[in-house]
This record gives sequence, C-alpha cells and structure tokens, in this order.
Amino acid sequence: MTDLSTSYLGLELRNPLVPSSSPLTGHLDSCRRLEDAGAAALVLPSLFEEAILEDERISARFLHEQETGFGEADSFLPVPEDYPSALDEYLSHLQAAKAALDIPVIASLNGISTEGWVSYGQQLQQAGADALELNVYYVAADPEESSVEVEQRYLDILAQLREQVQLPVTMKLSPQFSSPAHFARRLQAAGARGVSLFNRFYQPDIDLETREVIPTLSLSTPYESLLRIHWLAILHGRVQLSLAATGGFHETADVLKALMAGADVVHLCSLLLRNGPEALTPLLEDLKRWLEEHEYQSVQQLKGSVSQQHAIDPAAWERTNYVKLLGSHRSPDSVWR
Repeated sequence: MTDLSTSYLGLELRNPLVPSSSPLTGHLDSCRRLEDAGAAALVLPSLFEEAILEDERISARFLHEQETGFGEADSFLPVPEDYPSALDEYLSHLQAAKAALDIPVIASLNGISTEGWVSYGQQLQQAGADALELNVYYVAADPEESSVEVEQRYLDILAQLREQVQLPVTMKLSPQFSSPAHFARRLQAAGARGVSLFNRFYQPDIDLETREVIPTLSLSTPYESLLRIHWLAILHGRVQLSLAATGGFHETADVLKALMAGADVVHLCSLLLRNGPEALTPLLEDLKRWLEEHEYQSVQQLKGSVSQQHAIDPAAWERTNYVKLLGSHRSPDSVWR
C-alpha cells in the first residue's frame, strides 16, 4: 500500500493535495465536498482588512450616525446588538468549518496595517485555525522604494505577528524578488514555518474605447506550474521550511513534478473552480496509481528526488539549461531560413 501522507507546517496530512484559497472554500457545503473528494486540508478565502474597514464604515454610517441632523431618527432604526460584521462572518465560517471537517483548516490573511495583521491574526487563532497563510499581495510600484525595503515589509509583518500569534505561519510569495532563495532563508530566521510559491498577480486590462483600466480574471494554465517547480527544486534541502506549490497545477503530471522538485503540498484552485470539487478525486487516484506503477512506497520517497540539491553544480546546471534551450528551436520546413 503506497503511503500518500506528507507533513506541512507541522501538520500531518493524508496526502499532498490541498485546495487553496478560493470561493469554493468560502462555503461550508463545498468545503465538505472537497473533504469527501480527498482534500488533505484546505485554505480559506483571504480575510481582507479593507473589506473589514469598509464594512465598519458602512455600519457606522447607517446604524450609528442616523441621528446626524435628525435627532428624532434615532428611534426609527434601532441599532441591532448582533449585527454581523465581515470579520464576524469570516470567524463564524472558520469555526463552522473546524466543527464540520476532520481535515486541517488554514486561514488566509491579507492585511494593510500592522495593527490589522496582528489583531486579525490573533482572532483567527482564537477561532481555531490550524495554521495561517499570510498573503502579502504587494506590487512594488514606487520607484523610490528599494528591494531591501520591499523585503523588510514582509519581514516586519512576520516578526510582529509572530510575537502575538503561535500558529504556524506560511508566507505566500511573489516570484519577483531579486533573490527568492536568500529571502526564504531570511523568512525562516524571522519565524516562518513555510513558503507558498507563488502568488499570481492579476494584471489589469485597458478598455480601448473608454480608456479605462478594468480588472480582469483568468484561470491559471499548466504552463504556469513550471516556474513554481523550478524554484521548488532550488529551495528544497536548502531551507528548513515547508514548501507549497500554488498556481498552474491541473494534471497528475504537474503534481508529480512539483513533488519531485521538493513540494510538501500542492495547492489546487483553477482546476476545482472549472470542474468542481469532485475533480480532486481522479487526480488523487492517478497520483496513487502512478506511484504504485513506478514502485514508490511513499510520497516521501518521491519528494525532492530531482531537486537541485542533487546537482553537483546547480549554477552551471541553470546556465547550461538556458543555453541549450535557446539553441533548440527549429523553424518548420516550410519556413525559409
């Protein structure tokens, strides 16, 4: 019997497939379906500080400031004592998921202030989260801000949170850091238990008629997984961190490559959004079948087997791959060269 179990952030999981933060994990019914389909854990949708602040502003405007200019209006709309805020609803969903599921539930936090990161992190811990994913979705667009300052932003958030929160914390990273491997070591030293590679930065589009910038959303493609796999192979064995792969994992082959490169877990999102929670089951069955056919006793045996830790000269390997790739293209016979 092939052992599919893996360890992530100190959590013992029955397999390496973990649905990532998405609308699916925001509803208890789909959380149950994900668990039934074989999910080993799941990450809740991100709790956004802006959403909480906006909710507080609206409630203050319509519930607590109704008497402004009209004192007699105070009795028209009594303020309910149990009005649920966006934060209340998130914490309630977290508690319901913990009560209904047998798998670990990882909360995701996306803050904008030091107070927000710490305060909400504490409340997520109190609500029963098994771990915490910090989604520092930050685009360094200020030309006056150096790369050192950008990295320090992440480190400061992590350090301040770790002083108040005992949950294992993983940092969701962008691929755009100057030296991701060195930065991962700095995060480890600051108290991170893991890193998730990589965040997807959703690119806005431009409407040519109105010349307005418009938000766009496109689901990932398997090609995106290659960047994640590459950096997993670089990091495995060189940091004492749990490694999660996220972005572009749609097929069993993608998952196997991530595990071979060194991933402890593989996050799934676009596949499940497109095909539903039940799409996880055949992926898990194919993973088990492949391991058995290739005589692997466990996921642990497979993990990191093709990472750069086993290369004699990783830097030379990178350069050789680059040179060979650029020289490998051949034009079709019908194209004049």
